[in-house]
Amino acid sequence: MRHSWIPAGATADSRRLIATRALRGFADGLVSILLPSYLTVLGLSATRIGIILFGTLLGSALVTLCAGLAAHRIGYRRLLLGASALMLTTGLLFSCVRTFWPLFAVAFIGTLNPSAGDVSLFLPLEQAALAGTVTARDLTRIFAIYNVAGALAGAFGALFSGLPTLMAPRLDVTTISAQRSVFIIYSVIALIAAFMYRSLSACTDVEPSPIRTGPLGKSRGIVMRLAALFSIDAFSGGLIVQSLLALWLFRRFRMSVEAAGLFFFVSNLLGSASQFVSSALAGRIGRIRTMVYTHLPSNGFLFLAALMPNAALTVVFLLLRSSLSQMDVPARQSYVMAMVPPEERAAAASITNVPRSLASALGPIPAGRMLDLSTFGWPLICAATLKAVYDLLLLLQFGSVSPVDELSANVVSRK
Repeated sequence: MRHSWIPAGATADSRRLIATRALRGFADGLVSILLPSYLTVLGLSATRIGIILFGTLLGSALVTLCAGLAAHRIGYRRLLLGASALMLTTGLLFSCVRTFWPLFAVAFIGTLNPSAGDVSLFLPLEQAALAGTVTARDLTRIFAIYNVAGALAGAFGALFSGLPTLMAPRLDVTTISAQRSVFIIYSVIALIAAFMYRSLSACTDVEPSPIRTGPLGKSRGIVMRLAALFSIDAFSGGLIVQSLLALWLFRRFRMSVEAAGLFFFVSNLLGSASQFVSSALAGRIGRIRTMVYTHLPSNGFLFLAALMPNAALTVVFLLLRSSLSQMDVPARQSYVMAMVPPEERAAAASITNVPRSLASALGPIPAGRMLDLSTFGWPLICAATLKAVYDLLLLLQFGSVSPVDELSANVVSRK
């Protein structure tokens, strides 16, 4: 039976990829909120926590770049299975390691995601495979569903992140032992995802080819320009990745892990619900305008959240920001996929996402240093300002550059 919320032309592979995104979203939500608390219990300063988060993002960026550029030779399914094995290993190692440099090494080579969005090795591979399951007209809708599945599952992951700490006294175990069990759950989820990737049909994959051709051809120019702009947004996002935002709430307002988990649960619910609106809005005003017109007000709410004197007002403005901040994600992903030919999609997804990961990797270190020096919301203010600059540049450079499906829709509407 076909689900009405999935585009009519979508396949069973679409649902499998959406399901694996949900699984990984739950794992990321669970770990990203618990991670700063766990590292604090281990005795690490905010600066060192920022360095570890830098390692997770930098390592993910480098391996994602390699995967995206090699996908047309190796194939999506093989790389997704390899990524699942890396995720499994990451969880097992993080549950055992306790000191700073080994933790940094595991963070660098592994798949931990400290952000609310997806910045992992899986992302360009899943995006390229998913784009091949629908027509260009349905791209924004299928990406909205894909991202909503991840965000919604991430919300429940965040909600459950405080459970180990809450249950530790009742189970007569230490807090650190209870929190360490979360990384075992992370590894189990990797195994489940691997089984689902194995069931993907050959239709989702590229035909592996040993020929050493360039992964990008005629779309190179626009992809590089988009990647440069996306990097500005990503660097500013790196200042307030979910783990760091949780750390700021812990330090600024003495918020508990349980309370932070509940906040991020609601925040991610709002973000996921808003992405359904993104698809309809993009159909009316175009993908670029959807990205900019929803992003600018969300940046204003983020700026105001940093200035609030108490936790209640801060949470209100952060939730207002969450109701708008994710609406650009499906529009952005869909825009990239619609602007390049099918054979270049994996490389385009990788090249636009990797600079995002590299740029976001630079954010946690200065943000962690800011939090060591002051509990004021300087990371939020810097992030909001830079994001607004990105929005204006994006509208200026690409506001009049539309994919073929948008141009066709405009012609039909005029008739």
